[in-house]
Amino acid sequence: MSTPNENYIILTKEGYENIEKELEELKSVRRKEVSDKLKVARSFGDLSENAEYDEAKNEQAQLEERITKLENILRKAEIISESDMKMNVVNVGSTVKFSIKYPDGEVEEEEYTIVGSAEANPSEGKISNESPIGKSLLGTKKGQKVDVQVPDGIAKLKILSIAY
Repeated sequence: MSTPNENYIILTKEGYENIEKELEELKSVRRKEVSDKLKVARSFGDLSENAEYDEAKNEQAQLEERITKLENILRKAEIISESDMKMNVVNVGSTVKFSIKYPDGEVEEEEYTIVGSAEANPSEGKISNESPIGKSLLGTKKGQKVDVQVPDGIAKLKILSIAY
């Protein structure tokens, strides 16, 4: 991986492409939709008491805020590639299957892909490299055991498999 600036955001290639698609959708489709809503709301007359206009202006502000956020992410992105990964260890971009023994004794098997914080979504099986579990998994090998701080104590993880 090239030496990124200190404010870089780690993304997988897939994450980068997803952000590009969302940004394109917001700029090409959603901006027009919001603009049309504003035109319709303005046609209702007095803007000082026009709830539709206020709502459309708020929607426009949220849309522009999201566009700016996505543009900043793409500008600061450092894309992790397979050639950047150390084989046989967990890296950003790795999919890791592990068993986790919680402090209360409950044991579960989990599988997550380690991604940068900008594309983390645990419900989609993607956890941030900056999260407690993600951070503790980085650099580990299959069969290795690590401890991680969870809200109710220390959980014990055992790496079952690593995929790239």
